[in-house]
Amino acid sequence: MPGTDEPRPATSAWRPVAAAMFCCGWAGNQFTPLLVMYRRLGGYSPLTVDAMLGAYVLGLVPGLLIGGPASDRYGRRPLMLGGTALAAIACAVLAAGPLGVGPIFLGRMLTGVAVGVAMAVGTSWVKELSGAPFDPDASAGAGARRASLALTAGFAMGAGVAGALAQWAPWPMVLPYLPPIVLSLTVLTMLPKVPQLSPGRIEGPLWRDLRVPAAGHRRFIRVVLPTAPWIFGAAGIAYAITPQLEADRMGDWQLLYATALTVLTLGTGVAVQPIAKRLDSLSTARGAMAALALVALGTLMCALNAGPRSPWAGLAVAIVLGAGYSIGLVNGLLEIQRIATGRDLAGLTGVFYALTYTGFLLPALLALLSDALSYTTLLLLVTVVVLACLSVVTTNSRRHLPTRAHEPTRRDALRSDQANAQA
Repeated sequence: MPGTDEPRPATSAWRPVAAAMFCCGWAGNQFTPLLVMYRRLGGYSPLTVDAMLGAYVLGLVPGLLIGGPASDRYGRRPLMLGGTALAAIACAVLAAGPLGVGPIFLGRMLTGVAVGVAMAVGTSWVKELSGAPFDPDASAGAGARRASLALTAGFAMGAGVAGALAQWAPWPMVLPYLPPIVLSLTVLTMLPKVPQLSPGRIEGPLWRDLRVPAAGHRRFIRVVLPTAPWIFGAAGIAYAITPQLEADRMGDWQLLYATALTVLTLGTGVAVQPIAKRLDSLSTARGAMAALALVALGTLMCALNAGPRSPWAGLAVAIVLGAGYSIGLVNGLLEIQRIATGRDLAGLTGVFYALTYTGFLLPALLALLSDALSYTTLLLLVTVVVLACLSVVTTNSRRHLPTRAHEPTRRDALRSDQANAQA
């Protein structure tokens, strides 16, 4: 088949890539409900465990920003193989957590790199495999929905299994990390058979590819950028901040409650994805507006519950923030797939995910400020900031619509040259 590495199309070719994204999502989010365990068994302070959560971002951002352009140059397959293998290695390092805080921070950073590569490269690869020539009958936006669903399902499954093992199984600091190792090694055997578009010949050093011109698009700056940090900021409030606020109310059930919040947040995210797709619009930014409105509402609910600390109210917060997280993620992916050129797709996907994951620094920031201000005050301030972002998006919702999605790109030209050479 012209322009591809494999001679045969396969409409289900995206599934192994989605499975690899699922594995990396599992590895990346299994740590979240275990924050309570590390505080209780490891004796770490709230700031330390929130810093462990945030250490993930230190690896994730380079993985996102470098993985996308590198896959444009060298192909999606080798980068995705490396990311999936690194997820297994990171889990093995985390399993050495009983030795001290060092392996935990290192494992979290390695997990971040793996997830960053998987998100930037996997999302782009699934999008390419969800259209011609591999899956010509796929509906518009199928790639974004498939990638988002794979990640969200992996996040939820990882948290649920890890929390259950830590609550009831022996060796709670070790055993939760073994299932994703086995799963990742299994998926690694499937990826070499997945077709990919042949990478174009790109001259010059790799660092030049790290520039992503589409990130300067006014639609990206004025609609996507104000929304992105609150996608995982919502998740951080739901299943990192809320369980810590409720900890003294839950007694021996702290870990199980933290797991339930994580699974409920992400399960809600999976459930509302069909709604997220219907909210997407070429002529408005109603998807981003709906996401920010839900995040503001959920944050306000969490602020009002920081005093009474009702566990049931905490579950309601998780549902609202889970809906905001999912709608924001799907809408953001659809926006950047319209904004990006063919050559910018993986790079802009990486920039988008890097921005979304800055939201995971929010729990550590609030923990740092909590000595000076109450969580009620801090969360009310966060609500005001989210509403300000909503105002920016609303003001620009009908301006600067994407216009470059169908412009010819260097990669498109390379594919055309390949096709003409083989004709």
